Amino acid sequence: MKTEPYREAPYLRRAYVLGHPIAHSLSPALHRAAYDFLGEQNLGYERRDTLPEDLPEIMRGVRNPAGTEEAPYIAGLSVTMPLKTAVIQYCDELSETARVTGAVNTVYPRGERVLGDNTDVIGIVNALRHAGLKPDPERDEPAVIGGGATAISALTALHKLGYRRASVYARSLHKLGDLQAVAERLGVQLSTVALAEFPAEQKARRHNPVISTLPARAADDWAPQLADPAGASAVRPVLLDVAYNPWPSVLASAWEASGGAVVSGLEMLLYQAVEQVLLFTDRTLQPAELLGLVNAMCAAVDLPPRASVS
Repeated sequence: MKTEPYREAPYLRRAYVLGHPIAHSLSPALHRAAYDFLGEQNLGYERRDTLPEDLPEIMRGVRNPAGTEEAPYIAGLSVTMPLKTAVIQYCDELSETARVTGAVNTVYPRGERVLGDNTDVIGIVNALRHAGLKPDPERDEPAVIGGGATAISALTALHKLGYRRASVYARSLHKLGDLQAVAERLGVQLSTVALAEFPAEQKARRHNPVISTLPARAADDWAPQLADPAGASAVRPVLLDVAYNPWPSVLASAWEASGGAVVSGLEMLLYQAVEQVLLFTDRTLQPAELLGLVNAMCAAVDLPPRASVS
């Protein structure tokens, strides 16, 4: 089967964000701005409401690298809930990050092979760095709030930043088996604590950084307890709240009132999308061009421009 580089193909190419529900997704704004910046004029990006039973038909399209006008080449898929584990069976190869986390949010073809990756992890890493986090694993102990699939990506991101111990705060401690298994694979010492204990524990222990993976408004009842500053500290703890609508969240506002720094999940969405764009277009950019790409994407979702990229 011919596998010509798709950038040379004369027909329209497609990429999609898959999930259910999907109408709220900001991924099209980010990706379209990126492809405009890169001059990928024949690469479209659209929402596609998808359930697990819809995947076989879609994945057949990913395995059609020749493409036609009627069935355009699929350059990549951004995968959201409830598909991040269901899509794995359709991938020929997984990145190390996808294998560790057991979740795929990025699917793309290379010739006749279909690859799966999890760019949520690098999205979390870069969002924390953008917020000013300077990892100090010897001094600080990070925390993850929540115990679902995003918490696994958060723990993996903390490992990439050099942390080898962390606390997780969750409502159902008996349901953390997958998270504990990932911690063991990574060599991260994990402490599990009831979610209700977080405000008191944070004041006493000053976790830094903290990644909240809770849905929007899920922390509203207890977050105000954090607003009373817990005393002076040489370190300004960083919170990444993966929920970004509405923003600022009650949790983010209370965290800032306690003297901490806050970064929204929109930054995570931005940086994971940057990685997807590079994979879908099979590009490696020089720092100046990468900065231009990031700032074009920032402008599309009203994020402030960056002065540099790491």
